[in-house]
Amino acid sequence: MKKIVVSGKTIEDAVRNGLEQWQVSEDRVEVNVLEQPAKGLFGLIGARDAKVELTLRPDAAEEAEAFVASVARAMGLDVRIERRESPDGLLFALTGGEDLGMLIGRRGQTLDALQYLVNIVANRYADHHLRIVLDAEDFRERRRKTLEQLSERLAGRVVRTRKDVELEPMSAHERKVIHSQLQHHPKVKTYSKGDEPNRRVVITMKV
Repeated sequence: MKKIVVSGKTIEDAVRNGLEQWQVSEDRVEVNVLEQPAKGLFGLIGARDAKVELTLRPDAAEEAEAFVASVARAMGLDVRIERRESPDGLLFALTGGEDLGMLIGRRGQTLDALQYLVNIVANRYADHHLRIVLDAEDFRERRRKTLEQLSERLAGRVVRTRKDVELEPMSAHERKVIHSQLQHHPKVKTYSKGDEPNRRVVITMKV
């Protein structure tokens, strides 16, 4: 953890000086008073400033972002990370050119695995549960649209053939897309079967 020793006329001044150097709020630091201020003889001779040691508490999002960047560097990728809020949590939007496909993997499997690890790293430092969603070159939005179109097409097949359709194993997030897309369908319904990581969606006729 980062530490700094700072001085000031009072303990409060010393802490304020340290916060200004780091550009952080007081809730991000732990304060250890090393020396109390002293006025000295006649208020002048032997006067001593207060001295404190500040320890910077890790920020969960910053640690998670640093982890993603380190993994990308290890893969030889030059990745830019933009943080923004999303309905599913804190979104890390990754950009970095065609090679970013290495970070996505087949049907997003590598991206999902990295997202799982990133959430472990983030919640090691968070004081409340933090959910981080990783996306690369808008892959998740493109994948969502693909799954929605697939679900409608397969629902049509179930209606025509009156036979159930089992989809390939998917992550919980992708299964949710299928369920949500067909939840108001007038003729078919969906349910999940199997155990992770082989859990899959089944589309069947409504009774």
